[in-house]
Amino acid sequence: MENIENLASQILNTHQYFNGYANKQVNYAYTMRNWLIGMYLFEYEQKGKERAEYGEKLYKNLATVLKGKKLKGMSFTMLHTYKQFYLTYPQIVRFLTEQFQGIENQLLTIVRLPTEQLKGSLETQKPNTTVTSISVDNPSAFVSKISFTHISEFLKIEDSLKRAFYEIQTLKNNWTVKQLQREMNTLLYERIGLSTDKEQLLERLKTDNISSFTEIVKSPYLLEFLGIPEQSAYSETDLEQAIINHLQSFLIEMGRGFCFEARQKRISFNNRHYRIDLVFYHRILKCHILIDLKIGEFDHADAGQMNVYLNYYKENEMAEHDNPPIGIILCSDKDHALVHYATGGLPHEVFVSKYQLQLPSEAELKHIIERDIKEFNIHG
Repeated sequence: MENIENLASQILNTHQYFNGYANKQVNYAYTMRNWLIGMYLFEYEQKGKERAEYGEKLYKNLATVLKGKKLKGMSFTMLHTYKQFYLTYPQIVRFLTEQFQGIENQLLTIVRLPTEQLKGSLETQKPNTTVTSISVDNPSAFVSKISFTHISEFLKIEDSLKRAFYEIQTLKNNWTVKQLQREMNTLLYERIGLSTDKEQLLERLKTDNISSFTEIVKSPYLLEFLGIPEQSAYSETDLEQAIINHLQSFLIEMGRGFCFEARQKRISFNNRHYRIDLVFYHRILKCHILIDLKIGEFDHADAGQMNVYLNYYKENEMAEHDNPPIGIILCSDKDHALVHYATGGLPHEVFVSKYQLQLPSEAELKHIIERDIKEFNIHG
């Protein structure tokens, strides 16, 4: 039995090593792709007009074209992030050049690397020569050991010294993205500056945090990059699950123009991810309908969150002849059900009237919620 345990341990150790290795390779490829996309965008902009409105139009049009090509992770916001990545970390060109030396001609025709002139220009750029940054001094370690999701957090920091501090601490302490966000939100950099015993505070970080590269591949960005469908729980409770199941079936069966698009639709910006319970497109109203379910009483924060969803859809999902999206917040608790509509600022009276005729009544939606609550209380 002891021999079997030793064999099992050896197999487990081998699996963990190569699993971590595979995750690192995926992260490296994703990071390199994003840096090159940023380079392409910057070069294209330099050849065009240097007006701000030109850039905004470029990114919106490009996002639409790439979406039509079924390429995920290329929203207006993410394209801006890629260019910012390129401009913030120009020294990555050294690592990129080393990695692709002797590359096959076939790949060179697909992936256009920086020209010799651009390489020279990039290599002389340093954000601040007094700053010890991993990206400047050791771009290899920066690219191979820090995920792009971490880098997205670094990009939020304008001060290069402060950014370098978080880069180094992330590498030294193997911080996950959540740990990095926690330290940034609790102003670790500023606390270190005010502390009389800086070494003790830094030493404490080593024992607080343990990270694994297996977490990296769970990143929604990497799942998009690899084309892997997200497997996530649709709801936090069995009650919420039951209500969403019946809502989806009910709206599809209504036959009033509802076209089902997505369930637990993820939207991402600023390295944060949100989920909309149900998304439909209404072919008569010519707009998206976003439905969010909250277990409990309606709160002003629910309206604020729905407003974020609506604004996101206006900027990123609306087609040229679409009407503004409609948000429906369904809130429930044990005693009652409240239905709240957020019309997304629909401007025309005629459309509002049409909207009231086409959407299900509050009574119909309340019935679904109250029925499922009753059944859950009996069987739950």
